[in-house]
This record gives sequence, C-alpha cells and structure tokens, in this order.
Amino acid sequence: MRHVGIIVAAGKGTRFGGDLPKQFIEVGGHPLLFYSLKVMQESFLDEIIVVTGEEWVEYVKRELVERFSFSKVSGVIKGGRERSDSVYAGLCLLKDPAGCFVYIHDAARPMLSADILDRVREGVTEYRAVIAAVPSKDTVKIVKDGVVVDTPDRSTVQIVQTPQAFAADELIAAYDRMFASGTLSLTDDAGVMEKFGKAKVRTVLGDYTNIKVTTAEDLKLAEQYLNNSKDVKVQ
Repeated sequence: MRHVGIIVAAGKGTRFGGDLPKQFIEVGGHPLLFYSLKVMQESFLDEIIVVTGEEWVEYVKRELVERFSFSKVSGVIKGGRERSDSVYAGLCLLKDPAGCFVYIHDAARPMLSADILDRVREGVTEYRAVIAAVPSKDTVKIVKDGVVVDTPDRSTVQIVQTPQAFAADELIAAYDRMFASGTLSLTDDAGVMEKFGKAKVRTVLGDYTNIKVTTAEDLKLAEQYLNNSKDVKVQ
C-alpha cells in the first residue's frame, strides 16, 4: 500500500481578512504551507499532492516545490469552489486508489508533526478511516437561536483536526455518493465518510498545538509553536 498526502491550500481565507490567503502568509520567512510540506517530505509518505487556487499553482511549484526540492510532490493542481471539490480534485490524481491510503491535511495547520503522522498511519492501516483529534478541555453547549438546548458529556467530545486518513478508494466512493445526493454542506472528509461511506471513522491522538490558523491571534500563536517544534523551526 502506498501512502499519499493531499494538502488542501485552496481556501480564500476570508475570515482572516486581507487579500492574501492565509496559507501563503509568511511566518519566519516561509508561507504557512511550507511547514506542512516539509514535514510530509521528510515522513514515510510516498507522494504529496497540493491543491491550491488557480492563481497560486505556479507560485507553489516555483517558490516551494522547486526552491526547496520537495521531491515527493507529484502534482500541484487548482482546487474547486468548495473544499470538497478541492479534495476530490486531489483524489482524482491518484494513480491506484485501491492500492493506497490518503492523508488529507489543511495547509492552515502548520504544526503538523512526524508524531501525528505516525499515529494516523498506524490507525488508518488498521481501521481504514481515522482522524486526528484531541479531547475537549471545555464544556460544550449545543445552541439554537441563541438558546442552549443541550450539554453533551464532555468525555465524549473531541476537537477534530487534520490530517484525516482513509483507504482512498473508499473515500472516493463516499464522495461520489455525496455528490450524487446533492449534499454540499459537509465541512470535513470524516463527515463525508460518516454519512456516505462504509467504514467507521476512528480517532487517534492529535496535538493541542496543531491549531488551524483562522485569525491574526492564531498566527502569533502558530509562530510561537513553530519556534519550539522539533520538526520545523522558524528561522
């Protein structure tokens, strides 16, 4: 079985503000996307596919893949209108879906680590569908129209991260069923598998530092984490 990483870097980052997509904002002299690429390049993965905005394809090829000799990158392609379209575009590049596991990761999570990848590999090899997640430290409320309608048991609540890994052919089949149903509102690949796939999705331990950069405050925190990372350091 081959192990293929798909980095989703096609978002516009509208919640972050500004004209530059957050995955290309520089921290320590490198865009956020660089850090996930570096960890994946140095990992057990056999291949990496990057899905980005059409106007950023050549930049990624020239300024990241070629400049830093990310030799495992087999393709840099444009994404679609929705995240699901971008992930599917990456899946369509797989040469032998039945013979590989795919690891889907958001470029806006620069704190990917070798340890997280190893745990995800161990999980997907056994269960065929796993996600990195961490137990919630906070009490969570279910709210509707500003009114609390439920308080789930905190011991059952986990904060979902990426990478999310699957047997590639099973994830593609789940996506095909989703598109056929007309559903477009699912926000992650695990949700696609949960609703339209056949494999039960399991969790493996992520890391509390594996944050998604959404705001300017997140960017400052990511820089602090990167400075202390054993996998990649801000230089």
